[in-house]
Amino acid sequence: MPEPMNGGDGKYSYNKNSKFQGVGFEISRTLIETSISKNLDVKNIVTTKTSSNTFSLVDLGCASGPNTFAAMQSLITSISQKYHAQMNSDSLTTGSRPLEFQVFFNDLPTNDFNTLVATLPSPRSYFAAAAPGSFLGRLFPASSLHFAYACYAMHWLSKIPDECLDRNSKAWNKGRIHFTGGCEAVEEAHAAQFGRDLDRFLEARAEEVVSGGMVVLICIGCPDDMPQSCLPNSLLFEFMGSALLDMAKRVS
Repeated sequence: MPEPMNGGDGKYSYNKNSKFQGVGFEISRTLIETSISKNLDVKNIVTTKTSSNTFSLVDLGCASGPNTFAAMQSLITSISQKYHAQMNSDSLTTGSRPLEFQVFFNDLPTNDFNTLVATLPSPRSYFAAAAPGSFLGRLFPASSLHFAYACYAMHWLSKIPDECLDRNSKAWNKGRIHFTGGCEAVEEAHAAQFGRDLDRFLEARAEEVVSGGMVVLICIGCPDDMPQSCLPNSLLFEFMGSALLDMAKRVS
């Protein structure tokens, strides 16, 4: 099981070292807003699927902030705009109630939810709740969510592939902390594990998200025809692996 991000607000905390993830959302913001405007039938899924005007969102893999707060507020703004546009264009709708938003912040049980809760924006336009647990399984009742969001969280595997820990396997990844630069069997083992994890994730969301709801995933990718080892992140892992191996040799 992956480890949570560093908690607190210190020099090495996620709070102080997560600008990269925040930029990822900002780059994707326009695309997400356009998708909500074109594809999300807010009025229908709220007024016909439930008896209240509550719209439920979840950030899957939220860490401890502050990126999650900016993302959730941006999504709420876009969803509200779509809802108001739909209600204003419907001449038969009168006296409609404003939407109320429920935001669930999900991460592993060992995540620093204390810092998350302590730094919640105030005032805010939504009700907030923590939802600890692995997003590779069910977290919510059936058809209880309208919008699920995950940003730079899907690449964390549930475990190291078994083949990479077997000394007799072609995928034995000796001397490396990452699959980049490894043999083809190592890459295939990691890809297969990711596929299994993704299936579990999507199966759980299929049960939890209402028909007509939306799931948005911002994931790390690799350009076509470019070796994974040439990406900046991969080079960073190579440097980290080299340093860790040197440290291990000194104490062995």
